Amino acid sequence: MDTVSIIEEIDAEISRLQQAKVILSGTATNRGPGRPKATNVVSKPVPTKLAKRVMSAEGRAKIADAQKARWAKVKKSADKPVVKKTTAKRVVSKKGVRTAKTQA
Repeated sequence: MDTVSIIEEIDAEISRLQQAKVILSGTATNRGPGRPKATNVVSKPVPTKLAKRVMSAEGRAKIADAQKARWAKVKKSADKPVVKKTTAKRVVSKKGVRTAKTQA
């Protein structure tokens, strides 16, 4: 036997072993470019239940106090009358001429 025929037999044996591996494992070893096709071998992710977040009583009290302080500040500013300072008021006369009239 010459080396060329030995190499051909080794290559043939390698390809048979690769085919057997594909059949046993269920996945293809020769992957092409692009997105792989969907197979039944890949299991679907199991949805996990998220843990419910729990706030301590101290934390709730701090948040409640801060909100009460914010509302007190809003109510305090709402009690003050809003005064607009204007120095001159434009008045339109009967003829359509604008004149500045000072306010006392």
